[in-house]
Formats: sequence, C-alpha cells, structure tokens
Amino acid sequence: MRGRLAGQVAWISGGASGIGAATAKLFASEGASVAIADVRDQDGEQLVHEINSANGKTIYSSCDVARNDQVRVSIESTASHFGGLNIIVNCAGIVHVGLLHEYAEDDWDQLMGVNVKSIFFSLAHAFPHLRRNDRSYIVNVGSISSHVGQRSTPAYTTSKGAVLSLTQSIALDYAAMGLRCNCVSPGITDTPMLRKHLNTTPDPDETLRQRVRRVPINRAMHPDEIARTILYLSCEDSAGVNGTSIVVDGGYLAAAEWDTTDDTTALGEDA
Repeated sequence: MRGRLAGQVAWISGGASGIGAATAKLFASEGASVAIADVRDQDGEQLVHEINSANGKTIYSSCDVARNDQVRVSIESTASHFGGLNIIVNCAGIVHVGLLHEYAEDDWDQLMGVNVKSIFFSLAHAFPHLRRNDRSYIVNVGSISSHVGQRSTPAYTTSKGAVLSLTQSIALDYAAMGLRCNCVSPGITDTPMLRKHLNTTPDPDETLRQRVRRVPINRAMHPDEIARTILYLSCEDSAGVNGTSIVVDGGYLAAAEWDTTDDTTALGEDA
C-alpha cells in the first residue's frame, strides 16, 4: 500500500475511539501498520475488523496505559508482530469533573497515570525500537487546556499542561538521534470523552451550544481534523518541526471574549 506512512509501524494509545480511532484509520489508509492500544476491547476489536476489511494492517492490544507492565507488553508485541516501530501516538486520556477539594487521591493518581505517566512508559519501552530508525516520531495529544485553564477540571488541566512540557523535554533530549516529538492541542472536539463530560451537566446539548459560541467557526472539531494534524507530525511533511504544539481549535484560543454568569463587583466599586 502506498501512502505517506508506507512501511511505517505506529502504536496508538487510546486508539479504540474518538481521536485515537480516527488516527488509526487515517494512518492505515496512508500505508502504516497500526497497533491500537486501549482498554475498550470490544470497540478496539471492531475497529481492527473495519480497518483490516479495507485492506489495512492493524492489531489490537488490550492495554491499561497507566500500567508499566502492560505498556511494555503492548509495545514489544507490536514491534515483534510488525518487525519494528516508527511512530508513537499518545492519545489515551480521561477527565474528572469536580473542584480540587472534592477530589480523592485515587482519582488524581488515576488521571495522572493515564494522561501523563503513560507517556513516560511508552517512550521508555519504545526507545530501543525507535533508536534503530533514521527518523522516528512521537506525537502527544494535549488540549487547549495545555495552554489555558478550564473550570472544574483541575487535575485534567494540570495533566495537559504537563503533556506539553514533557513533549518539549523529549524533543530536546532525543532530537540528535532522529526522533522528533510534538504535541497536538485539540479544542472542543466531538468525542466520547467530551460527551461524558457534558453529561455531568443538567442539559448536555445546551452546554455544548454555550461552549461552541466561543469557537469562531461556530462548531466543535471533528476527530478526523485532529487526526490529520497528527499525521502531519508523524511524517516528513513536518520536517524541522520539533518540540512544539499545534492547536486545532477553530480559533478558540484566539478569542478574548466570553460570557460569565457569576456575580461580579463593578470596576471601581468597593468589595
């Protein structure tokens, strides 16, 4: 199969749904052999069947990315099955909604394990394979919350800030061996995780409409749009791009306008 990723092998965490699934399908269509690592076994197996039925080359690996041993087995089996490894896409992520004083320690640790520690695990176990290539690629999926705060998701926002910082550190430390590492920061994207977040509100559809009002193009992003940016950073189309983040948010971060429902004290009045 010809394509921009012909002959490449990619491991994608969180690849069974949302942005990860869109990336797996796009990579396969561009000629890559793809390993999907996730805990959503039914969704993952179904996606593998869909891709392979379209002449793609894909396997599924049941993997909790917060578990070092499971990431090791998943990556080693990927390299063994396909004969190498060129691309790591760290797309797995979870969100918890609540104020910081309401968090349980286990909730904090679980989120940090999935969203941040998993990147450490994936690089540690992929490095022996990536270093054999003239060029290799790591793409970490951050968020607009890598750049700005967000209400009621303190652990998530913290984790996504860490993803961006970790991306920059990896880019600096491994550039000399031909490994480029970059971050994609999606805005409001219609994924199962977004829907889960919205479903914690009294009227999820109205909440989405309110959030989209802050997006200049007046809609949520589609996972395919994020996947195309991940593809760009996973091949030599982006040669020279290293240690940066590409924001895909429809202009969300460019807007300095918002609505507030909180009571405020007018400028100049005594508190």
